[in-house]
Amino acid sequence: MRLTMVTMVGALLALLGAPALAQGTNGAAGSFPNRAIHIVVPFPAGGPSDVVARLLAQRMNEDWGQPVIIDNRPGGNTVIAAQAVAKAEPDGYTLLMAIDSTLVMNQYLYKSLPYDPINDFEPITTTTKTVSVLAVSAAEGPKTLKDLIAKAKAAPGKLNYGAGTITAQLMGYRFHKAAGLNIVYVPFKGTPATVNGLLTGSVQIIYGANATVHPLIESGKVLALAKLDRNAPASMANIPTLADAAGLPDLEDMSVWLGLVAPKGTPRPIIDKIQRKVVQILSDPAMRKKSEQIGAFPIPSSPDEFRAFIRREAARWEPVLKETGIRFD
Repeated sequence: MRLTMVTMVGALLALLGAPALAQGTNGAAGSFPNRAIHIVVPFPAGGPSDVVARLLAQRMNEDWGQPVIIDNRPGGNTVIAAQAVAKAEPDGYTLLMAIDSTLVMNQYLYKSLPYDPINDFEPITTTTKTVSVLAVSAAEGPKTLKDLIAKAKAAPGKLNYGAGTITAQLMGYRFHKAAGLNIVYVPFKGTPATVNGLLTGSVQIIYGANATVHPLIESGKVLALAKLDRNAPASMANIPTLADAAGLPDLEDMSVWLGLVAPKGTPRPIIDKIQRKVVQILSDPAMRKKSEQIGAFPIPSSPDEFRAFIRREAARWEPVLKETGIRFD
């Protein structure tokens, strides 16, 4: 095929321009950051995602010499924060500390979600996960998971369970279905409120972050019958896994995870630079200790690993959510 002069000139300009474009992109990464970075957190100050974001922000600020500002935008089951970041300039200066529901569950909970969890973001890295426990009142509840199963089967629909997030609600749903239990769900706003519901007798069972429940376990007020993730820290070694305690070997691990994402179109060199810094921070023994003290266990990954992980999680939870019929709109 003969090339026209216009085509030849265009091709030549493209060849000459490609190195310049690549050099410009890499140059932007080399000077990044040269101003303040904003990490948007979809929850109020004080929660696990906020604390993790602040730990990262402090070290980023120290290492890069630029302010790293935490922007708390709670509400809408993380939709408000996600939508804001999805529309932000894709330059690496606006990031989102996303939770599992942001990138996985929400797309199945809303008929019209104002952001696309797959196509509106560039994954940077998973950051931490929170291990949850199935807990009961130490004074009035069963002493083992087998006792709980027997009690629930003896009185279908009489026991209640509390959960403060969609993930915790699904933990209960999946276990109860696998074990053949009819236990009524009672919604709460967050794990602290869920724990209070257990202490006041509003519910007999809760699924909640061990970091929040642990002080009450230590005081003897609450008893953890099982942990929902076998890859838990050594401090939880005395708590059996849900799969083992229930005699359900096929029951999958379930935990709440966090990950850092940027708006779609953020240059890969900038994504990689942020990822390397986050991995460096989370790998530091002192930082790891601080994170684990609040119950957030580092699980860093590459951008490509994170992208694949999101897709696997979506494939895992889509049929479960469709089966439950849970909708938020």
